[in-house]
Amino acid sequence: MDNLSNDKTNTETHRMEGKCPFGGDRIGGAQGSPPTLEAWYPHRLRVEVLHQNGLAADPLGPDFDYAAEFNKIDLAELKRDIKAFLTTSVAWWPSDYGNYGPQMVRMAWHAAGTYRIADGRGGAGTGMQRFAPISSWWDNGNTDKSRRLLQPIKHKYGNALSWADLMVLTGNCALEIMGLPTYGFGGGRLDAWEADNATYWGPEVLDMEKTDDVSKMTARDKRWRGQNGDPDYDLENPLAASHQALIYVNPEGSNGDGDPMGSARDIRITFTRMAMNDEETVALIAGGHAFGKSHGMTPSKDIGPPPEMAPMEAMGLGWHNPRGTGHGKDTMTNGIEGSWTPDPTRWDNSYLENLFRFEWKQTKSPAGSIQWTPEDPDAPKTPDAHVVGQMNPLMMMTTDIALKVDPEYRKVCEKFLADFDAFTQAFSKAWYKLTHRDMGPKHRYLGPEVTIEDGLLWQDPLPERDYDLVGEAEIADLKARIRDTGLSVSDLAFTAFSAASTYRDSDKRGGANGGRLALEPQRSWAVNRRTLPVVEALRGVMAAFNEGRADGKRVSLADLIVLGGCVAVERAAGEAGGELRVPFTPGRVDTTQDLTDIEMFTWLKPVADGFRNYVDEGFGEIARGVSPEEMFLDKANLMKLTAPEWTVLTAGLRALGANHDGSQTGIFTDRIGTLSTDFLQNLLSTELEWHKLDDAALTFALVDRETGERRFTASRNDLVFGSNAQLRSICDAYAGRDGEERFQHDFVRVWDKVMMLDRYDVKGHRRHAPMAA
Repeated sequence: MDNLSNDKTNTETHRMEGKCPFGGDRIGGAQGSPPTLEAWYPHRLRVEVLHQNGLAADPLGPDFDYAAEFNKIDLAELKRDIKAFLTTSVAWWPSDYGNYGPQMVRMAWHAAGTYRIADGRGGAGTGMQRFAPISSWWDNGNTDKSRRLLQPIKHKYGNALSWADLMVLTGNCALEIMGLPTYGFGGGRLDAWEADNATYWGPEVLDMEKTDDVSKMTARDKRWRGQNGDPDYDLENPLAASHQALIYVNPEGSNGDGDPMGSARDIRITFTRMAMNDEETVALIAGGHAFGKSHGMTPSKDIGPPPEMAPMEAMGLGWHNPRGTGHGKDTMTNGIEGSWTPDPTRWDNSYLENLFRFEWKQTKSPAGSIQWTPEDPDAPKTPDAHVVGQMNPLMMMTTDIALKVDPEYRKVCEKFLADFDAFTQAFSKAWYKLTHRDMGPKHRYLGPEVTIEDGLLWQDPLPERDYDLVGEAEIADLKARIRDTGLSVSDLAFTAFSAASTYRDSDKRGGANGGRLALEPQRSWAVNRRTLPVVEALRGVMAAFNEGRADGKRVSLADLIVLGGCVAVERAAGEAGGELRVPFTPGRVDTTQDLTDIEMFTWLKPVADGFRNYVDEGFGEIARGVSPEEMFLDKANLMKLTAPEWTVLTAGLRALGANHDGSQTGIFTDRIGTLSTDFLQNLLSTELEWHKLDDAALTFALVDRETGERRFTASRNDLVFGSNAQLRSICDAYAGRDGEERFQHDFVRVWDKVMMLDRYDVKGHRRHAPMAA
């Protein structure tokens, strides 16, 4: 008893020694533990998304030159290494048919297939398949194994080879060893270094903590309007995938109902949103399904959590299958089981031949998923991927049968059936487009296998310059000619910004280069109406200058539009008492209407553009739960702006009077055309207060607190810089007595950044360090 008593006393003494006398001896959370800001204030404008994947997250630092390092790689040796790996199976994740090729084609396809034309986001360009949420989507089941298998090759080549490039190149090598002549490969994809916590992937939300069935993450109940087959059936923008957590469409049918015609409708909408036409769509589906197999030996409810939810000891691998070995013949991916062809590792036309030769009946996989099998018992069989000598029935998905029942898809299939060479070329070119669509202009492509073909309209081609560039003397002459036109500071700045602001960093499209502001569809956009007389006046300057020279030097309309902006900003700074020179780099060319894909460029048309205080007339009807300022933030993100840059650029454009309609909304100054901080000072003034002018709180009046006199009007795109705490703190940094000179210099810097966003043709073009407010 004495010993027991002593032990108890010692234990209590130990507890008391480690306990704070005021309590607090329990820990409930740490930095980053929920609830975070989103839980407290779910409607807060998340300005921090502008700083995602910043330099602080990049272990390679700002001076790392990926292009230079990539170009040191012996691409032929790298491809030999990849191809040797593809046919060398390992025990922890054995390959189907002794060939990892089909598995790697799927990995690359799914990495690239997230691309969507509406906002240019997604795609293989930054290797985002490595991070949440994409890494753990149900449709990406077991792609984690594919990337882990490639890790030794990644380590061999180190940082000279990004994961993004390695995944696409491995897909190419896989196609090549299976007999497909690929169209080419361009390197140059820069890896992201953190998860994407901003891209909008759809409105459906699943609380994974309340379910143990990971397949239930594939919802579609909120992204569609109408029913499949209805005239108003439509997928919400900017989405492309038919379901949450899928890359494309449900292989079992629109609603998992096994309806091929309904599936065809979803395929057309989804692949069109991926910028693919009918022929490219058929080529990709038929070409991709010429290889490999689908896996469905285990009910999805039995599969473990995806990588992002797996236990720590899984070390980033997910979807653990408890049945049998969990891999090889027991592999479980999407729940459908079987192969499409008799020879799943060889490029041939048997997929289309068998699809059209036989009638197919609906059946179920061992996992209970809908699939199709030939009605003819004598139809060809396919070898088992792991059991030597075992032959299995062929398989088709509902999405495959869709190609047969849809009249337009059927025509393309019949064309490919009759001409295998045409099919081969179509798939090769469609694969090239799929895996390179988000890389932007061909100037960004690296390596000896880059396919340079001017006929690829999806690359937004520009003609080669066939004249000499203007120098400093000619630039000074052109500036004088622009001033002589009598065009206002406001009109010149608005036009230059309108040309450059179409740029989006998501897929490197748009920008001032090419002079497409003067072409359809951009010249007819409502937001660009102010630019029409300015463009015509600058055409006159261009004609007079070019016709009067005999030395081979010429200037493009695209360059003149940007130079006009430089003239405007320099004049505006002079009106404020400053003397600033705005950088100008000539070399932009004018493209043609024939080289401009009107349908694809229409996707760049803004429905809201806070920089020019523009909101489409139908915005309230088409924007479901999205405010103008959220679209403004989205635009700033696409233009690669930081929060200080966003603030300074907006304040400067207001000072220049660069509203789309020339209105006074947000113009908090009586000296338009002067590069001042008036916008910021009046926005933050404690002598003024804001009143709503409409029930929807879209417009506001700035009123003198004492007299009640209305001083200014504003939109939500103006007030957000005072109402949001992070943006307001930046405004404070410039609104004080010592802020105007810094504001002017920073405005010139961000103005030049915007004008140069698309200048990938300039080697070593200026890299702009983020501004510090």
